[in-house]
Amino acid sequence: METSIVPYDEAQNGALSQAQSVIYSSQKLQDDLQMLGMKIKQHEENIKALKIQKIKLEDSILDMQAIIGKYHSSAPPNTGNNNDSSNWSEETTKQILRFENSAAGILCELAVRHGKQAQIKDVVGIVATLASVEDDNLSRLLSEFLGLDTMLAIVCKTFEGVKALETYGKEGCINKGSGLHGLGASVGRALDGRFLVICLENLRPYCGEFVDDDPQKRLNLIKPKLPNGECPRGFVGFAVNMIKIEYTNLFYLTPEGYGLRETLFYNLFLRLQVYKTREDMVQAHPFTSDGAISLDGGMIKATGVLSLGNRINMDVRFPKAVIYSGLPNANIETEEKLKKMSWDKEKLLEDINSEQSLLNVTKSNFEGKKEEFLKFIAQSSPYAAEHQNQLSQSRFSPSFHKGITPERGGECYRYKRRRE
Repeated sequence: METSIVPYDEAQNGALSQAQSVIYSSQKLQDDLQMLGMKIKQHEENIKALKIQKIKLEDSILDMQAIIGKYHSSAPPNTGNNNDSSNWSEETTKQILRFENSAAGILCELAVRHGKQAQIKDVVGIVATLASVEDDNLSRLLSEFLGLDTMLAIVCKTFEGVKALETYGKEGCINKGSGLHGLGASVGRALDGRFLVICLENLRPYCGEFVDDDPQKRLNLIKPKLPNGECPRGFVGFAVNMIKIEYTNLFYLTPEGYGLRETLFYNLFLRLQVYKTREDMVQAHPFTSDGAISLDGGMIKATGVLSLGNRINMDVRFPKAVIYSGLPNANIETEEKLKKMSWDKEKLLEDINSEQSLLNVTKSNFEGKKEEFLKFIAQSSPYAAEHQNQLSQSRFSPSFHKGITPERGGECYRYKRRRE
């Protein structure tokens, strides 16, 4: 008789196990929904806090711009050397414009026609226009060392900016209607041949120290030393420190806050050394790991690689450096702070966009999980009702105890009291 009660126990245990499974799954879905809801709230709070920071930063930027604007509006017009330097810069632009079908020529043509409105997103400029040199002879030598293709190279802040300069069709063909090709066509210049583009964010920057209290942020490079501890005769300096960079390009041009000297020009010149004479340069060649030039025309391109023959007359070269008293120190500091705040604002916008993307994904996951939960409830409801009914009936079902025996009848059990 005892074996006859097993089917009932198994059915009861199975129903209980399935009920527990339904409860567990339901609770897990509810926990997932609660966790996603908390994430949504956190992202929304982050966005709100970032936007408050952005508003405060914009107010500070406006205040500083007003201060700087007042100074510039009251400053006297440029005279003397400033005009001379301006002429040198214009000369560099004119020389670039001669290369009508080059990328650099197209950018200069756009700048001449449209001014600042022609600026392309993330494009910093052309190498030849991003630095200046006090000495015309040194300018020619440095320009020759880099070569024409590099002097005409376009400099971009990000790789996204690089990709925007040229797009391609399905078979890899250049799309002539977009990027620089499209801009060239708009000014009557067809872009022809290859052109170099340098991406700042992909360059390995100089990571050493800077010269103390130097507004030009020159690099504190270790000078070459002879075995006796002295500098080689005729050593003038490192090329990367002998160029001048506009102060607006000295800071915060990359997401990490680097400027042009420690990124672009450090990668172009490395530790290129400058000597007074060819003789000085040759004597010091064991100590010129990244090449050297001399003011009388000597050139060592790299260790063991010398450039001989007549000098090349470089028409495209760095303009003459601006020599002027410039902004008062306080205003230079304000300009630097303004540059940093503008950079901080860009970083805040990136953070806001990132948080918004995370919020959108989390909301989407929440809606998907909610739909899954409602579907689960709908599917489990009939079973839950049936199980509840079984539990209710079980309260009034006869127990298996002495004097009560089950009797099999069809697919269910019927009970009758055993006669004593």
